[in-house]
Amino acid sequence: ISLSDKMLFKSGSYDISESASNVLGKVAQVLNNQPDLEILIEGHTDNVPIVKAGIRDNWDLSVLRSSAVVRMLQKNYGVDPARMIAAGRSEYVGLQDNTTAEGRAMNRRTRIVILPQLDQFFKLLESK
Repeated sequence: ISLSDKMLFKSGSYDISESASNVLGKVAQVLNNQPDLEILIEGHTDNVPIVKAGIRDNWDLSVLRSSAVVRMLQKNYGVDPARMIAAGRSEYVGLQDNTTAEGRAMNRRTRIVILPQLDQFFKLLESK
């Protein structure tokens, strides 16, 4: 699931907007119905340097955003924190070129990735 930063955050911030809670609530419902799956919350930014007290660079911002989503899923919706991983990718895995406003907007996003259960996958391979 890929969510644009505009949906989740104010520009240059890692505070989750009130409107995002509806979307994250629906995501949490799906996640809570699959308690054996692990979830990676991955923050992405564009390449415009951030200048804000307490945030060193886009690496910081991407991780702060992913951990904000993890906290909301845990505290507001009861998703087990042991199942979640907060990660930041900064500007380095863009979907588009950062030379246009549209490209930068697409690159600023948070991805929620359902991780495969590798132990079950390996058991399937062994049985063949």
